[in-house]
Amino acid sequence: MSGVLCLGAAHWDMIARTGHALPPGADVPGRIRRVPGGVAANVALGLVAAGCAAELMAAIGADAEGEALLAALKADGVACGEVLREGRTGCYLAIERADGALHAAVADCVGLEAAAAALGRALAARVHARALPCGLVLDGNLPVSVLKDALGAPVPAIALLAASPEKAASLRGLGLHQGVTLYANLAEARTICGTPLPDTIAAAQALRARGAGAALVTDGPRAACFADSTGPVSASPPAAAIRRITGAGDALAAAHIAARLAGLSPQAALEAALTAAARHLEQIDP
Repeated sequence: MSGVLCLGAAHWDMIARTGHALPPGADVPGRIRRVPGGVAANVALGLVAAGCAAELMAAIGADAEGEALLAALKADGVACGEVLREGRTGCYLAIERADGALHAAVADCVGLEAAAAALGRALAARVHARALPCGLVLDGNLPVSVLKDALGAPVPAIALLAASPEKAASLRGLGLHQGVTLYANLAEARTICGTPLPDTIAAAQALRARGAGAALVTDGPRAACFADSTGPVSASPPAAAIRRITGAGDALAAAHIAARLAGLSPQAALEAALTAAARHLEQIDP
């Protein structure tokens, strides 16, 4: 067993940014950039950047957009042998304000939605063949049926990333177990637990009480918490001049997974993850 298998979304992120006000109906100048995106792709890229071997299991369209996306991922070192090529390539469109805050976003994840069952079967085939990685990353955007099956894979460590407060409710009924680390922000954790948790420490412990072996919960610039069987640890994020927000949670999860695989302590791994997220927030893609 080697490397980490990332199962979920891979598409293009189209990020528009403007320094102008954005009232309803606004038509303003700005800058638009295209970068690889999707939870699974983002985490795979982050793992490779941290020196870990990462493999992507995703659906990428059999079109020119897909060819370009696949080439970009391979160029950055992501193994793409398990990528399904069918349909058209998905896209995530985000509008960010000058301070990096998200104004609005629309996700066209047609590839993931259409191919989710096929991806689940591909993972099952890996399990049957005993061709398993040392770690498995699951995108919370996947259908519950696929997530339930994937959580049963005999993999030493499984990371489950909540997708959004709106979609987090679907994670409530999953059969979490001690091999799972759940990554969420405080709003997502509150949705999963169905209670107004006061802070990240309470949230991480509540997620563990729901069955997860470990949980990492963030709350923007406020203290984050990681909790496992040894107890909770917390740390405040480094100050960051925010230039982009899209993908920050994925960058944090990737850095934390890499740190834990490298043997860092819970405290050191949390601090490394928060530092990586801060770097992401301050970075503007070319």
